[in-house]
Parts: sequence; structure tokens; C-alpha cells
Amino acid sequence: MSEAAEAARGRRAGGRAARVAERAAPLAEALRPVRPGLQGGQYRPLSEAGVAQIHAAALDALEEIGLANAPPSGVEILTGAGAVRGADGRIRFPRALVEDMLAKAARDITLHGRDPRHDLHLSGSRVHFGTAGAAVHVVDPLTLDYRDSTAQDLYDAARIVQHLDNVHFYQRTMVCRDLADNFDMDINTLYACLSGTTKHVGTSFSDPSHVAGCFELLHAVAGGEEAWRARPFVSNSNCFVVPPMKFAEESCQVMEDCVRRGMPVLLLSAGQAGATAPAPIALAIVQAVAECLAGVVYVNAIRPGAPAVFGTWPFVSDLRTGAMSGGSAEQALLTAGCAQMHRFYNLPGGAASGITDSKLPDMQAGWEQAITNVLAGLSGLNMCYEAVGMHASLLGFCLESLILGDDILGQVLRCVRGIDVTPDSTALEAMREVCLGGPGHYLGSTQTLGLMQTEYIYPAVGNRMSPKEWAEAGKPLLLDRAIARKNEILAKAGSQIAPEIDAALRARFNIRFR
Repeated sequence: MSEAAEAARGRRAGGRAARVAERAAPLAEALRPVRPGLQGGQYRPLSEAGVAQIHAAALDALEEIGLANAPPSGVEILTGAGAVRGADGRIRFPRALVEDMLAKAARDITLHGRDPRHDLHLSGSRVHFGTAGAAVHVVDPLTLDYRDSTAQDLYDAARIVQHLDNVHFYQRTMVCRDLADNFDMDINTLYACLSGTTKHVGTSFSDPSHVAGCFELLHAVAGGEEAWRARPFVSNSNCFVVPPMKFAEESCQVMEDCVRRGMPVLLLSAGQAGATAPAPIALAIVQAVAECLAGVVYVNAIRPGAPAVFGTWPFVSDLRTGAMSGGSAEQALLTAGCAQMHRFYNLPGGAASGITDSKLPDMQAGWEQAITNVLAGLSGLNMCYEAVGMHASLLGFCLESLILGDDILGQVLRCVRGIDVTPDSTALEAMREVCLGGPGHYLGSTQTLGLMQTEYIYPAVGNRMSPKEWAEAGKPLLLDRAIARKNEILAKAGSQIAPEIDAALRARFNIRFR
């Protein structure tokens, strides 16, 4: 080979290597094909008249039926704001009071991460996916066994989430069943989440008396109370109501304390259609909206403008058995309808998506997660909770499903982003070059190469090999690839807490994971 030919070959090889290296390098956030906070809202299952009718019915429910079982502190707060306590003990909400508190409610809020790169800006129809739930079991997809979940499992899941691009926040996924003491459970729940990820964390408290101790831990991690209040990186997932239309007394007391301490709250109404919520999908939404509007009044009567997420979170029953059906089409519709109501009020909203009734990460799990997540994203739900990992209608959590779910969410987010129609994306120059004397295909065109990373998203574990390539690779199974990626992440993912702070907190509290 001549020196000139060798030089030309070297340039071609070097150029290709440079292009491969460029494509392998991380993209700037703004150039990624999917990212947190993409604008949804393309899907609207409710008509404008339907939204108005649900709003009117919710106001009627609050004024005529009201909510029972408010704690004494809640009675004082709510009646002081203008609610009315009837002879039956129920708190009723005049329309004017609800409208006044809606005007005061916080909008366009930010749920902070410990790392500002993970801040979640909840405005309009910006979409974010993450975890949630209180699974009591961990699913082993190899042995097909369900075992009790532990603090270590919670920490491991948080460490995996830290390394998944399409899971934007980490709310407590499992109950630490290896801890008999409830305070130790709350402390370990909170600290396992914070140790595993710098993304925004959601947690709950099992008793009002535990809040102070947990905030001691939070202030230590934040660097003091002032630093915490400036950037609160944990929100309280608060089931302040027990549907239908009753307050949960201890949860309300927790909520009051958290609001005063500067913690954002998720106002969570989790009725089950056909059981603790009405069977008609529209009326289930009415009840959830009414209960969450009561929460808006409650929070803003404590502290006007306190950050709160409107957590209409109704679930579905299989009416043949009464069992929960979180992966159903009806669940997808309920969640999308709730997202429309959030946008009607222009409040930051969250609801459930991605739950599967399947016991394992199988085909049923895939279709249920995909359908419910894509409808939630397209409807513009700000916070899509329980989007990955949840099996058996929230009873089981699977670490491998976190990995597989990240791929699903990548495809979902690409659907949410939609089609970019611009002068550049519709210009005919590339067509002229290819069709008029060109190669007759677009495989190597400048336009194609330039859009490989920014217009298209590729699965991390999903398999796109041809049958021949698949056979030559040893016929790898999807679950095997998920297990391998899980193990790779856990092998390199350490604690996100500085060693000196971690040592001090372990000396102060009974921390049970490593």
C-alpha cells in the first residue's frame, strides 16, 4: 500500500473513531433527546365542560358533605380560616374559602435535589417520573420468591436511581421490615434514600412524634436549618385523608409540623374506585379533587403559599374481586383525568402511574407500565409517582424492574416530547442531496449523523439485534442484561453523604444498612 493510501486510510479511520467517541460522550442537557421537565398535555381525556363539571361537583361535595375526623389542631386551623364545623363534627368548606385559598396556593414550585442538577421545576405541564409506594416485599425474578423488604434494599434502590437518567426523583419505595421500632424505621427510611441519591427524595413519617428527630437528621445533612429551608430537598408524602372524605388525624398533625418546618408536602388522596371511592371514573376524580382541595385550604391556612403537590391519586378496583388493579386502562384514564384537573387549577400535581399487577418483570408488567406511564406523560402530569419497580399492585418491589423501567421511561419521554416541526426539520436540502444524484439513502448523510443523539433515544438494556446477531451473541435474555446492569451500578455506587457526617449520624441513630 502506498504512503498516500495509508495516510488516507488513517484519516478515514481516525475520523470514524472521532465520530464514535463524540457520539459516546455525554450530551449537554439541552441537547438530550429526553430530559426531566418535558412539556406534556397533548392528551386530554376530559372535555372542557367535563373539567368544569368535576370542579363544580367537588365544590358541592366540600360545601355539603365536608370531611370528618379533623384533629383538634386541624379544627382550630380550618375554622379559623373560615371553614364551618357542623353539629355532626364534619368540617365543611364554603366555596369562597376554597377559591380564596386557591388564589394563595403556591404555583411553579421547585422540588430541590441535593445536587441542583436534579431540581424539579413543577410548572404547567412539565413531566417528571419517579418512584413511590410502600411495598412490603422484594421480588426475586430468578427464584420467583417474595421476601420481606429491608433498609438495605431501600438503600440499594436509591443507589440505582442515582444512576438512571429517566428516573428523576426517589420517593420511598419499600417498608424497612427488618426494623421493629417505628422511629428507627422512619430514620432508616429517610437516611437510606438520602445516602443513595442526590435527587429529590420523598418520605413519610409513621408518627407525629418522629418528625423532630428526622429533621435533626435532615439539618445535619443539609448543613444546618437555614441551609435546609433555603433548599428543602425532601418532601413529605402525606396521606392526610382516609377516603371517603375523612381526615387522617395523625397524618394531619405530621403535615402541620412539616409545613411549619419548611418541607414541601404531597397532599395524597388515595381512594380506590369501587371501594373507598365511587365506581364511576368521573366521580372518583370528583372525590379525589374535593379531598385535595380541602388539603389546599389546610396547608395555606397554616402558611400561605407553602409548597404543596396536589396529589389526586385514585386507584382502581377489579370489581369482580375488589382487588386493586394499578396496571389497568381505567387506572391510566383516572391518572390522566387527574392531571387535567391539576392544570385546570394551575397547581403542581402528582398521581400514580407505572404500577403493574404482574408479580414479575414480564410481558404483562411491560404493557401495564408502558400504557399507564405514557398516558400520564402525555397528559402533562408534573409528578408521575410509582412509575418503575412496583409489582403485585404495590405489594412487591423489584430492583431489576428499576433497570428495565428506565428504558420504558426513555421511550415514554420521547413520546411526550413529540415531533419537532421547524424550518430546519422540514427543509428539503437533505432530500435533494440524496435523491438528485446522491447515494439514494440517508444512512451516512450529515443530517442523519447530526441527529443520531438528539432526535433519537436508545435503550440501555433493550435488545435490537437481528435474530442472527442475537444467536451469535449467545441468545441473551432481557432479564440477564438487567441483572448485569444492576450489579454493575451497585458495584460502583457509594454513599452520597460525606464520611464525617455519615459517621456522626450513625453514632447518633440506629442505622441498619451499609
